[in-house]
Amino acid sequence: QSSFKVFAANTKEGCCVKAMLVKGRGNESRLFYDKAEKRAKELGSGGLAYIQFREDGPKGPLVKFLSGEELAALRELLGVEVGDVVFFGAGKWEQTCRIMGGMRTYFSDLFTLDRDELAFCWVVDFPMYEYNEDQKKIDFSHNPFSMPQGEMDALESMPPLDILAYQYDIVCNGIELSSGAIRNHRPDIMYKAFEIAGYTKEDVDSRFGHMIEAFKLGAPPHGGIAPGLDRLVMILRDEQNIREVIAFPMNQQAQDLMMGSPSEVTPIQLRELHLQVELPKKADAKP
Repeated sequence: QSSFKVFAANTKEGCCVKAMLVKGRGNESRLFYDKAEKRAKELGSGGLAYIQFREDGPKGPLVKFLSGEELAALRELLGVEVGDVVFFGAGKWEQTCRIMGGMRTYFSDLFTLDRDELAFCWVVDFPMYEYNEDQKKIDFSHNPFSMPQGEMDALESMPPLDILAYQYDIVCNGIELSSGAIRNHRPDIMYKAFEIAGYTKEDVDSRFGHMIEAFKLGAPPHGGIAPGLDRLVMILRDEQNIREVIAFPMNQQAQDLMMGSPSEVTPIQLRELHLQVELPKKADAKP
C-alpha cells in the first residue's frame, strides 16, 4: 500500500510493484544511477526509481512521494541499513519480473561477485497459469502436466492466475542446474486443468489420450528432477559459455561442425517425405 500514485495504480490484478535491495551502494555517484536507468530502459522499462538510505537520511527521486511511515515500513520489510539503496519496478507482473531480473544480473556483473562461492537456491511456487497477451486468454505458464498445488480444490475455487504448481528448479550462481515437478497423475484434475486453459475434454483425449488411459490404470503419485551436468561443469570451471564444456557443441548458427549437420538434402529425399522447400527470392541486384 502506498500513497504514491504510480505504485497504487499497479496493485490491480496482473500488475505488481517490485523492490530490489542492493547492499552498500547507497553512496554511489549520479553516473552509477544514470547507467543503471539506461540499462533498465534497454530491458523495456520506462525508468528506474530508487531510494538511497544515507547517513543524512533517505535521498532520491521517490522520497518526496512517500511518507515517513512508508519509508520506515520499507526499511523494516527489506532489512535496509544505512548505505544501502532500493530500486523499484512497477507494471505488468511478467514484464516487471523480467526487467528487475535483468537488473539483478546487471548489478551482479557490475560488482564482480565472488565467483569461487557456490550460492545455491531453490525456486519453488511457480504459477500454474499466465495470461497470454497475444491470444487474450489464460494459458499454461510452463508445464501443463504438473500437479497444481491444492489439486482439484484449487482449480475449482481459486482465480487461475493465483494457482501455483508443484514445480521446482535448483539454481547455482544464477544458472539453472536442474528442473523438475510433481506430475499430475489424476485424469479428473488433468481435464479440469486443461479446461481452464480453454481445452475441451475432446481436445485432451485427442492429444493426450494415451496418458489419460495410463492414469486410469492406477498411476501412482510421481515426480522427479532433471539435472544439467554440463551446466554444473561450466560453473566449476568458471566458464561463461556452455559450449566450452560440451565435447561437440553446435555453433551460433545451430550447426554441428563435426558431423557437418545440417547438410544439403536431395530432391528425392524431400519427395519421399512429402516436403517442398521454398527459398526466399534474392533481391534484384542494383546496377
